[in-house]
Amino acid sequence: MMNLTHWRLLVAVAGVGNISRAAEQVGITQSGASQAITQIESALGSKLFVRERREVSVTALGEQVLQHARAMLAQLDAIRALADNAQGLHAGRIRLASFPSVLATVLPQMAQAFQRRHPGIAVVALEGTDTEVETWLAEDTIELGVVLNPAPEREAVIVGRDAWVALLPSNHPLSRRSSEQGVALSELAAEPFVLATGGCDVHARALAEDAGVTLSDIRVTVRDLLSAAVLVREGMGVSVVPESALPEDQRRLRVMQLQPRVYREFGLVCSRSGRASAAVQAFLREL
Repeated sequence: MMNLTHWRLLVAVAGVGNISRAAEQVGITQSGASQAITQIESALGSKLFVRERREVSVTALGEQVLQHARAMLAQLDAIRALADNAQGLHAGRIRLASFPSVLATVLPQMAQAFQRRHPGIAVVALEGTDTEVETWLAEDTIELGVVLNPAPEREAVIVGRDAWVALLPSNHPLSRRSSEQGVALSELAAEPFVLATGGCDVHARALAEDAGVTLSDIRVTVRDLLSAAVLVREGMGVSVVPESALPEDQRRLRVMQLQPRVYREFGLVCSRSGRASAAVQAFLREL
């Protein structure tokens, strides 16, 4: 079954000539985009694109299909603009604050997808520590903020969840274990440690304290989670980071599950003005 994302994907692929970049534009993964194109071509019974080594070109049938797709999407955008005007969503601004790791990974696709649907609404992203985000929410200087492990009474919209993992040099003695066997925080407590905060108060030291242990040999503290991986690779120590923050290049690194497993959730919380904003409520409904 073809949906609007599929049609937008077809138009994006034709525009940039690359499936990976088109997938980023419409907010899906590259593998998801490739599967969607295969499904569409299978449903139509014909090829729309020719996939070559460095680019993707459009077939003759594909050009005809794209003409109809562009016209359909233009009509849909016109209908949406009418609806936005009726709801007061034709213009405005949403100020959305987050700590760095989520700001760089989760929020861009959400903001881009919303602005495609509501081009008159500007989504302004602000970076801060989790403490700063809480202050901005309390002072009503932003409409939305990302909060770690929000309490139920805050009525947060959960936008992500991931596990904390241990990051070790590949030649570390503990790295001989299987990933499934994992490693306990108590086993890392006395190791030379690279403490990665990600701009948050919830990090390895807080996790260790919750587990009743103390990190006794913190060699360096960094805010950037990717910097921690570089330092671990260079043998400065071990670290604990969110799984979503792992680097693509994991050479000379060993990633192991924490035992017992520890997770973090992050959710969008409204300030007072955010709760009263039609644009903010539309943003949350469409996630």
